[in-house]
Amino acid sequence: MKKNEFTRVFRAFTDATRVQILELLRRGEQCACVLLEDLEISQPTLSHHMKILCESGIVKSRKAGKWSYYEIDSEGCTYAKRLLDRVAEGKLGIAAKLVNSARRLLGTLETFPCDTVTGGCCARRYS
Repeated sequence: MKKNEFTRVFRAFTDATRVQILELLRRGEQCACVLLEDLEISQPTLSHHMKILCESGIVKSRKAGKWSYYEIDSEGCTYAKRLLDRVAEGKLGIAAKLVNSARRLLGTLETFPCDTVTGGCCARRYS
């Protein structure tokens, strides 16, 4: 495994806003407009964070017309857990505190099933 692969995956957890986004996605698939409302950040800032989260493999996205929807990718979470296991085995030399924190977060992310948002932009605005 390349060092940049580990960095790409765990960069998702190194920013408070990205962790907030992951917490919001625990509810299931979310429209970008819902994330913008909940986080009170600009659209370019959200796009920046979503690019990092999608590149990490922890989050996947889909387009529906002009709307973007995001959800936690269970395969990406499983892969990140495997990376953490390698860290715990001493194969990557990263601090144990990081390993335990990321394991806890990954464990909670996979416990919530992803629901599909149906209808227009988002249920919150149009219901």
